[in-house]
Amino acid sequence: MNIDRRFLIWGLCYAALGMVLGIYMAMSGNHAQMVTHAHILMVGFVLSFVYALIHRLWLHEPGRGIANTQFVLHQLAAIVLTVGLFLFYGGFVAEAKVGPVLGIGSLCVLAAMLLMLYMAIRSGAATAVAGRPATSQT
Repeated sequence: MNIDRRFLIWGLCYAALGMVLGIYMAMSGNHAQMVTHAHILMVGFVLSFVYALIHRLWLHEPGRGIANTQFVLHQLAAIVLTVGLFLFYGGFVAEAKVGPVLGIGSLCVLAAMLLMLYMAIRSGAATAVAGRPATSQT
């Protein structure tokens, strides 16, 4: 499966999970998981979807190793944030215990974004060197 499709599938799974959590909060009247809900949708769904679009539309041969590393890093970070925030805002784990884990997850989201930035810059430079405008699609 192409990396863009993997990002799309995972992103849609996060969208469904975020919607289920949102519906649960609405039905129960308990909105304690609002931060978790927002992170699932933004980091899980929106960012995965944006990465799918970038891979599909702009990255030309980003390098399998770096693309896979970026994908795995982002998905692991999104899962860590989702579970950590759910446990914290659900009152299952104290902030002192889950805080460092959430910090690591956040740094991994940033690292995945920096890898995407690197691939985008590298892809644009390679396209320009090949004699095509950096925004062309092949």
